[in-house]
Amino acid sequence: MNKTQKLVLAALLTALVTVATIAFQVPVPATKGYINLGDTVIFLAALLLGPRYGAIAGGVGSALADLLSPYAAWAPFTLVIKGLEGFIVGYVLYRLASAKGSTVSRIAAMALGGLWMAAGYFTVEIFLYGLPAALVELPGNLFQALGSAALALPVAEVLVRVKVIKNQNN
Repeated sequence: MNKTQKLVLAALLTALVTVATIAFQVPVPATKGYINLGDTVIFLAALLLGPRYGAIAGGVGSALADLLSPYAAWAPFTLVIKGLEGFIVGYVLYRLASAKGSTVSRIAAMALGGLWMAAGYFTVEIFLYGLPAALVELPGNLFQALGSAALALPVAEVLVRVKVIKNQNN
């Protein structure tokens, strides 16, 4: 895949992160937040395109969703948290995983990215809402990460196998 194709795919995935975040929301009343499917697309972007594009799709796509919703105040936090989530997943898979491209490597990368996301929001929520509310939100964020990984993994595997996306782990 050449740079132009990669850039176009990253832009499409960034837009898809925004749509998946806005279109599929389960409210969490304790913090007035929500569980969404945006992380599924962040994971896909990072698994398929690496850390740089995973960070852009995650950070920009998710922050844009916040800006287009009643959660605009969260956009700066989301930009950093979700951007680093995408970066971590891509970095672990492309730079650190010894069995690059394996299912186990993909799962490990998404687990670390998802844990970062949950920890990042947990930290911000402690400062904004206090520890009790942050503790209420934590299981939802962990569930969101787990569910997103469960959805992203088979999609990424299929896209690589049918050669719609070339496995970049070489």
